[in-house]
Amino acid sequence: MTPRAGLAAIGASLGCFLLTALLGPSAFQPALPGPAGQPPFSLHAHPSPYLVVGLVAAGVLAGVLGLALCFRAVRRGWEGRARPLVAAGLVAAAAFALMPPVGSADHLNYASYGRMAATGHDPYATTANDVPGDPVIGAAEEWRDTPSVYGPVTTAAQALASRIGGDSVRLTVFVLSVMNAAAFALAALLLHRLARDGRGRLRAALLWTCNPLLLFHLVAGGHNDVLAIAPMVAALGVFHARSSWPRALASGALTGFGAVVKLPAAFVGGGPVWVLLRARRWTQLAALLAGAVVVAGGAYALAGPHALDQVTAASDMISLATPWHLLAVLVRNRTLVKIVAYALLAVLVVLLGRALPDAGDGGERRAAAALVLAWLFTAPYELPWYDGFGWALLALLPWSRFDAVLLAHTGALSLAYLPARAPERIGLPGGLHWLVPVLRSAVIPLILTAVLAALVRECLRARRTAPATAARPRSPAAPPR
Repeated sequence: MTPRAGLAAIGASLGCFLLTALLGPSAFQPALPGPAGQPPFSLHAHPSPYLVVGLVAAGVLAGVLGLALCFRAVRRGWEGRARPLVAAGLVAAAAFALMPPVGSADHLNYASYGRMAATGHDPYATTANDVPGDPVIGAAEEWRDTPSVYGPVTTAAQALASRIGGDSVRLTVFVLSVMNAAAFALAALLLHRLARDGRGRLRAALLWTCNPLLLFHLVAGGHNDVLAIAPMVAALGVFHARSSWPRALASGALTGFGAVVKLPAAFVGGGPVWVLLRARRWTQLAALLAGAVVVAGGAYALAGPHALDQVTAASDMISLATPWHLLAVLVRNRTLVKIVAYALLAVLVVLLGRALPDAGDGGERRAAAALVLAWLFTAPYELPWYDGFGWALLALLPWSRFDAVLLAHTGALSLAYLPARAPERIGLPGGLHWLVPVLRSAVIPLILTAVLAALVRECLRARRTAPATAARPRSPAAPPR
């Protein structure tokens, strides 16, 4: 009964998100200028902000409940088939790609930066306000006075989408959505292939492919983080502690490729580096680093060193929904907040490296997951779609209590951004004005503080040799309690 209820809740969650996208322009979906016959497609039902906020909130809560019930069913011995879940997730991803992105207006920024690159402007030195007359660049809603923060590979993909879409924002965004859906599917297939047995494949399907929160943020939301996640997974799939230097070189190159999509993807390289250092395999370590440096260094050399300027500027930002926002309000010193955050990051890396369950490899997956999860839980600037990095790496590890902790983290952040668009751009009615000053800026930071405390507690409770979170499941015949 428990797995059926969980899968039903996941289906209901996806239904809420699909309906929100299908209804057309709303508080969650900016209008896309362009010929009406071009994809993506949707209705023009003009839903009220109350309806779409309610639909997405219900979808988030149903998704959290559904995944929690499925996790519980697995602990009680459920051994469901992964392939139907993989198929359902990929069909949902395809459906989302055919409809306009929902949740934020970031895809308009992507289209704007791509148009800049395609028309001879430097997106790392140009802003949307610098080119006000362009039909695509001028469509950006937010960050209009900010150059691109994304890596050279991301910019190249955005430029390709712009060349295909031309003057149409609609078609440009559709091409970007197809790229994202393809990257999501690639990561899904890689995770499925890397799983050692049916239990691992079920885990990959639930944590990634059929995870409604990830489908909403990464595919329906059109966020380009997924372009970096696929090479991250591939980098760990290629690597093995005892493999030859060509495989280490390939792993490093894939890590570098992910980093030039989005810089935090470089964290995944820490896993193989740690394993090779401990094993003193210097040839493989040199090959790994060479692969990463050649790919990442070459890409940034072509783009120019100024391509990292906005990354540096963004490092001083603090999200409203994070615990660090509350600390910044109290101490009014961003430097102190960053010092505390970095110190906690270092502590969490050590704790997670000891507490996360062993994947049965050389330890590179656990070390990489420790780095990524520590970053996600301590970063001063954090948005819900960033959690995709953590879900992908956690899917490579055995079942543990850390799954529930990350689920709470993603669920809380998802509720914080209802929607992730500037309120002044969408005209939220008076009854929803509390979403930002109350929910996003006060309630969710407190919840995430509790979630962070729960993460530390789980780390301290776990034993390095046999973590309590990796307990064996009950027999499938055992009755549910």
